[in-house]
Amino acid sequence: MNSSLYEAFRQQRRANGYEETIQKGMAGLRHFQGRRLLMEEDAAELADAGGDAWPEKLTAYRNEQAGKLKEAIAKAEKVVIGAGAGLSTSAGYVYSGERFQKYFSDFEKAHGFHDMYSGGFYRYSTPEERWAFWSRNIYINRYMDPPKPVYQDLLTLVKDKDYFVITTNVDHCFQRAGFDKSRLFYTQGDYGLWQCSRPCHDNTYDNEETVREMLLSQGFTIAADGELAFQADSILGTIPEDAQQAFAAGLLKRTVPSDLVPRCPVCGEPMSMNLRADDTFVEDQGWYAASAAYAAFLRGCEGKRVLYLELGVGGNTPMIIKYPFWAMTHENDNALYACLNYDEACCPEKLKDRSLLLGGDTGEVLRKLK
Repeated sequence: MNSSLYEAFRQQRRANGYEETIQKGMAGLRHFQGRRLLMEEDAAELADAGGDAWPEKLTAYRNEQAGKLKEAIAKAEKVVIGAGAGLSTSAGYVYSGERFQKYFSDFEKAHGFHDMYSGGFYRYSTPEERWAFWSRNIYINRYMDPPKPVYQDLLTLVKDKDYFVITTNVDHCFQRAGFDKSRLFYTQGDYGLWQCSRPCHDNTYDNEETVREMLLSQGFTIAADGELAFQADSILGTIPEDAQQAFAAGLLKRTVPSDLVPRCPVCGEPMSMNLRADDTFVEDQGWYAASAAYAAFLRGCEGKRVLYLELGVGGNTPMIIKYPFWAMTHENDNALYACLNYDEACCPEKLKDRSLLLGGDTGEVLRKLK
């Protein structure tokens, strides 16, 4: 390999933010493995934030932490936001309960699963039924607005800062809320994209138009505001309360027409979701551009006053956000780590003097910070 090609290869490798963040995550895991974690409850007990009884003490601690977080955002030269599923849950993108019952109760009765996540892994007997499920799942979690303005509240807090977002979420909520697309890195894919299931090439394809056709073919209507709705019973004039009622009344199908089942335009094989579920995940040009932008942003954080703001990140993929944030905070004496998590706000005890821990509803915390 000649020197110019080697340099181009080296630069390309250097610009892969995903690989770099995994490496930082591994470094963070090695450094903090076996060391004590400080949970929010422990920190609240140790703090002198006021209050004698536990509820009052915890409330006083959270108020104190929220005040420090607002100040940290104001003073930060750079803000790196790491978002997990908990942030979208706080915004109302809930995969079970009432939302699931409304749009998937017919699937629940037929197949016995009780949440959208399980439905995504169910082995359907036909592609027509599989895409009936996925078209609903895609639409309500990608093209319908979240019930609560959590992402808009977050944007209000950081819109005037030099920020970048890395997220394992695939629901596109950041961009829908108005975040700058050039400052976003969706590491795990996008509900709005399909890819070849083999894959025979590395392009992805927007799916909104076909998803809408799939929903209409099942019997749904789409309101002017984008809300997915059921048709009224032409005899009774009533509108079903959920999918099972609509199905039982003959107003809803659990399949899509065969000609709507997506196939690769290159090889003809079935299309699949562009989600990082296995080694067939396609990292397209947009993914690599976002990865490189994230890598460049992190290089610009070295030695700066950086706030690593972790929102709703759980234990499924800590190597992508949580562990790298710990490592980068540890490496930079000017950095501060903030963890907002409903019931798992924690940090390594070694970072306790440069960490903020806030439990409870993340959306409520952000709303109060505005």
